[in-house]
Amino acid sequence: MEPFLVSTGIVALAEIGDKTQLLSFILAAKYRKPWPIVLGILVATLVNHALAGWVGVWITELLSPNVLAWVIGILFLAMAVWMLVPDKFEPENAKLVSFGVFTTTLITFFLAEMGDKTQVATVMLAAHFHSLVAIVLGTTFGMALANVPVVFIGDKLAHRIPMRAVHIAAALAFVVLGILALMNTDVWTARFD
Repeated sequence: MEPFLVSTGIVALAEIGDKTQLLSFILAAKYRKPWPIVLGILVATLVNHALAGWVGVWITELLSPNVLAWVIGILFLAMAVWMLVPDKFEPENAKLVSFGVFTTTLITFFLAEMGDKTQVATVMLAAHFHSLVAIVLGTTFGMALANVPVVFIGDKLAHRIPMRAVHIAAALAFVVLGILALMNTDVWTARFD
């Protein structure tokens, strides 16, 4: 249950103010059909994060546990810094060729999520917890927690969220995960055993 809960919380925090959340605003404003948008977001996220989670689990087979702990620890700390850099979404990138609401949402959300903070976090969480299903379900649920309200109540909610505080909280969560991962390295365990 821990991998699911941690990945849900981390991704929900990381997604607030993220470019894919901004895309959710745009899609909701353009189409005004929330249910196909929500379904497109969920399917795109599930597929994208399943691929990312698979990469994370695959990495665990390539690296020794000690090297993996170092890599994950350092990447979590780097992710903490990245969380403090606000995403920019260029409106001209939102010019969509319409294939219908669901298909347009599915394609644009999947592509926007490629290389995004939450996709990278999914890779690292899957590698850290060695739990593909729990991580993919948790990160997808975290994305839903952050994006579904935007689709339904967008502008009313956006101006009330203290984005800087949310980004700092997400960065701190990644720092904690990074430290915990580094505590599993040979250097740490040899020093404190």
